[in-house]
Amino acid sequence: MEQLDTTDRKILTFLQRDGRMSNADLAEAVNLSPSACLRRVKRLEDDGYIEGYAMLVNQAAVGKPSNVFAEITLASLSEETVDAFERAIIDCPDVRGCYLMSGDADYLIRIACSGPEGYEHIHRHYLSRLPGVARIRSSFALRTICKKTGVKLDI
Repeated sequence: MEQLDTTDRKILTFLQRDGRMSNADLAEAVNLSPSACLRRVKRLEDDGYIEGYAMLVNQAAVGKPSNVFAEITLASLSEETVDAFERAIIDCPDVRGCYLMSGDADYLIRIACSGPEGYEHIHRHYLSRLPGVARIRSSFALRTICKKTGVKLDI
């Protein structure tokens, strides 16, 4: 990967704020010609700095206002158990993120759900049936204070 210069960082910052920003508007914002801007964006994509573009759905508007954080401890950390768990969690509905952790729990997952009844369904039909699970410890988020999707870049 090439080193990012100030213009690359500006491009990434603007696109994180608005992934639908037109190339012409982006070029103007970073003081480049549209063709030079498009080449830079393409290079940033090709070099892996831009993973993709996404639209964010309002969880509450689609009936899933609750976030539950579940700490998962596996019965064994054998390669087979870890691989089986990680393959299975990917297909678990409403799991919005899964992280391998240090500390007491092996994994931390975030689940979007309708509330306690929705989480109970996910727990009973998916989480408790995941390969190798020894313990699940869940906490409901009471309110979202901040939610960031971008990465701060020094410009």
